[in-house]
Amino acid sequence: MPTSVLVGMSGGIDSTAVCSMLLEKGYRVVGLTFVTCDASSASAEAAAALARKLGIEHYIDDVREEFRTKVVEPFIEGYLAGLTPNPCVNCNRVMKFDLLCRWADKLGCEKIATGHYVKLHEQAAEDGLPRYYIITGDDDKKDQSYFLWRLTQEQLSRCIFPLGGWQKSDVCRYLGVNNLDEAGKGGESMEVCFVPGDYRDFLRSNIPNVDEVIREGSFVDSRGRVLGTHRGYPYYTIGQRKGLGIALGHPAYVLKINAQKNTVMLGGVDELTTRYMLIDEPVWVDGVPQTGLSVRVRYRSAPIACDAPQSVGDGRFIVRMHGEASAITPGQSAVFYVGNTLVGGAYIASQRGINQWINE
Repeated sequence: MPTSVLVGMSGGIDSTAVCSMLLEKGYRVVGLTFVTCDASSASAEAAAALARKLGIEHYIDDVREEFRTKVVEPFIEGYLAGLTPNPCVNCNRVMKFDLLCRWADKLGCEKIATGHYVKLHEQAAEDGLPRYYIITGDDDKKDQSYFLWRLTQEQLSRCIFPLGGWQKSDVCRYLGVNNLDEAGKGGESMEVCFVPGDYRDFLRSNIPNVDEVIREGSFVDSRGRVLGTHRGYPYYTIGQRKGLGIALGHPAYVLKINAQKNTVMLGGVDELTTRYMLIDEPVWVDGVPQTGLSVRVRYRSAPIACDAPQSVGDGRFIVRMHGEASAITPGQSAVFYVGNTLVGGAYIASQRGINQWINE
């Protein structure tokens, strides 16, 4: 009896290629598409059509209500707290992979698969139990390990990632050879699937009494001097330069956002760089590596060598980097690697008060 694999299908290039590759390897393949928002309904139809062409079972699960509760609302709450959230990190653990595992159990599938450009490595730990490590994909421009640091060991134990050793260009050629060119004709999926345009417009249309909740406040400099008036702190992100709505006669960047005081701090580009950051409650695959550690502070940023994080209390840790990082952004992820192996991750915390733990 062939191993059964449940594939998360979007109707796009990558998940279609995964289905075809697994069929070639002799797996029994079943497709599953989630409708998470109104925009994903068309993707479900495209996925269903591709499943028929491939000759595989296909299911559609409308999870809009659960998705809004678990992903959309925390996204909105993050901005209102002065953070810049990354909903994909949260969605992968609490929605996408959780639902794939649940449906796999329901359909009798031993494994689950997605079109992420990563690899998976199994290794025995000192306690004799297996540990599953995510390895970066061979295509540097498509590697998606950054978004997967919150996946549990139980979820990873069931995963297959067929595209980890592929270049995106080769995947596209593979589809052409196999007469599956129609996959992904709508283009690449959006970075935030439920935000069709500017996130600011999304916040304005999804927050009741938005003008009462998001009010004008003060732009300030690093000394606390008022520079002008901003439109509301959730409409700004760390490192932002364009669209500030203020003219100072020199380039200005968002340095800090204070939700409690409703202030947005501006300064020069040199004030954005640092060798230190605070993180919240990191999780590790198998303990904290003491050597060879590096960290990525945003998707596609280069890893920066760093020391093992040190506790400063209240679930927070300070990370000393060996090189400078720019625009450390609370709410984003700090993802840790040893070489090309993902070993842990955390959320970047508010950097308020960090200077008291810096000894240089």
